[in-house]
Amino acid sequence: MKQIERAAEIAAEWAATDPKTRATVITGVADALDAAGPSLIEIADAETRLGTKRLTGELARTTFQLRLLAAESGSYYDVRIDRADPSWPPGPRPELRRYRTAVGPVLVFAASNFPFAFSVAGGDTASAWVAGCPVVVKAHPGHPELSRRTASVVVEALGRWGALLGLVEGEAAGVAALRHPAIAAAAFTGSVAGGLALARIAAERPVPIPFHGELGSVNPVVVLPGAARSRAEELAAGYAGSLTLGNGQFCTNPGLVFVPSDSPFVELVAERLREVAAAPFLNDRIASGFQTGAARLAAIPWMREVVRGPGAQLLEVALEDFVPEAAEECFGPLGVVVRYSRLSDVLPVLAALPGQLTTTVHALPEEASEVEALRPVLADRSGRILWGGWPTGVAVTAAMQHGGPFPATTSPASTSVGTAAVERFLRPVSYQDWPSHLLPEPLRDDNPWDVPQHFS
Repeated sequence: MKQIERAAEIAAEWAATDPKTRATVITGVADALDAAGPSLIEIADAETRLGTKRLTGELARTTFQLRLLAAESGSYYDVRIDRADPSWPPGPRPELRRYRTAVGPVLVFAASNFPFAFSVAGGDTASAWVAGCPVVVKAHPGHPELSRRTASVVVEALGRWGALLGLVEGEAAGVAALRHPAIAAAAFTGSVAGGLALARIAAERPVPIPFHGELGSVNPVVVLPGAARSRAEELAAGYAGSLTLGNGQFCTNPGLVFVPSDSPFVELVAERLREVAAAPFLNDRIASGFQTGAARLAAIPWMREVVRGPGAQLLEVALEDFVPEAAEECFGPLGVVVRYSRLSDVLPVLAALPGQLTTTVHALPEEASEVEALRPVLADRSGRILWGGWPTGVAVTAAMQHGGPFPATTSPASTSVGTAAVERFLRPVSYQDWPSHLLPEPLRDDNPWDVPQHFS
């Protein structure tokens, strides 16, 4: 593939650029996308039906994360320098200098539900560029014209670095790109089935590569008795809003909620969901998948259908009747409420759930002892644990963790949002006893790039 060959040709040169140059190039891309915003948003709305308000905010997030990651480009080298020490136990220590460098060309599989932020110039692309890696994007079929137009704007803004972005379309082309020997890593956001199929291909290559896949999550919420009694109306309103935000088409959608049996939560949520108007899905395939998934969940024994409205669905089951199948993701505005009598009975059920992107606790301060028992279980099952609030908002910042145990992701040690996302596309290299002037710039004594160095 020409796009991958061009990426491979420029990879070493881009990886050797200083942080200031890298930041200037990436910031220029953000500026170009902002300038082209009105036309890009018009195309995006026509293809995704997400609405101009939502898309305007998403484009702003996209250019923000480009600038944020670019501004931090000098901090990712993680330079560690051990001076030679003849008295080091259990034997003399040589001079060691370790840093992180780019893995090579990265393949990004664009997502359906974020046509800007997880697409051609989204967080995966930004992370790879900042790490020093060229990118080839497999466009999502849900917004092909937007992908082409965005790629055109980006390549023009890149100028002489235009080979940093390539675009391929179609399932066969995506698989062929994943198998290409020049591709060093891949990132994916999408379904469990699609992600696992691609992960197998990445693992079965003659030279396997890292595959950073964000797959599926129902993002369990646990409402403790005190909060359920004192904040019932507030919790119901918050949950209904989060469940239906973006027509439920978020990977952080709170699809599973545990509430006390004597709480009016279900009835209060149902009142709000019955008033929710139907909203368009991103495409017919997602709409069909939602209907199939909703019917499957509703058919589970002892599951009660509370709301089956045009804009949302709500199911309910008692904790003693809960089965693992009730925790399978249904991508869209559908929630499953599990009623419990004793919080202690919820813990083993939570512990048996598959990995999640998020878990959430709603509790009063005086319920601290119950939360202390709950917290380790939630931490074991998810990458981000919320106290109050709802998980659908994902901040682009340094401490964000958007990843979790499988099947939420294939790489639970990494994140696809925030500045730490860059680490996915770096690998450590250690130099032993090399003359300083022959080392890569971040490792030299004179440190010409002025990157942070840590000594011991």
